[in-house]
Amino acid sequence: KMDDDDDIPQLSSHTLAALQEFYLEQQQREGMKTSQGFNQYSIGSIEEDWQLSQFWYSDETASCLAKEAVLAAGKGGRIACISAPSVYQKLKEQDGEDFSVCILEYDRRFSVYGQEFIFYDYNHPLDLPENLLPHSFDIVIADPPYLSEECLQKTAETIKYLTKGKILLCTGAVMEEEAAKQLGVKMCKFIPKHSRNLANEFRCYVNYASGLD
Repeated sequence: KMDDDDDIPQLSSHTLAALQEFYLEQQQREGMKTSQGFNQYSIGSIEEDWQLSQFWYSDETASCLAKEAVLAAGKGGRIACISAPSVYQKLKEQDGEDFSVCILEYDRRFSVYGQEFIFYDYNHPLDLPENLLPHSFDIVIADPPYLSEECLQKTAETIKYLTKGKILLCTGAVMEEEAAKQLGVKMCKFIPKHSRNLANEFRCYVNYASGLD
């Protein structure tokens, strides 16, 4: 008679050791993040969570969008990043610059950014803290998490509520008509890139004369 245990797959001691090492490294990485000297604003300091449909921009794209936002916001301008944490992180790297920024994000890991973090669920587009006054941002940068009309429509409500006028939207090329309808934005020549390639063609849209053409 065969031993009943035989058909239960056992992890080899080698695999187990490798797994333990992996978890240990992960813990050390997380630990490092909270210790001194770690740049908490660098892209990737908080890893992508695909279940939340997160894809970070490449360093170059995030820099380009951050630079555009600063120019568009003007001196002492206020910038809101909706579901675009890598742009927020780039903006924060430019410490001491003359602008303020906040991040509206569903992923509570970004609460490490303190006062500037605002929990945001696009399903409740106007469920915002009282101190976020209507039309109080010089520019709003938004990257709706899902490529759906519903997600864009709801995020658009938030954008229109917060912006004084300028909008920089990043979303799929397939959303061009919907974006124009909802927000009056036009596609730019600039092609945003991600640190990992996306299946869908991704584009930027603006409603003002930007430096992205």
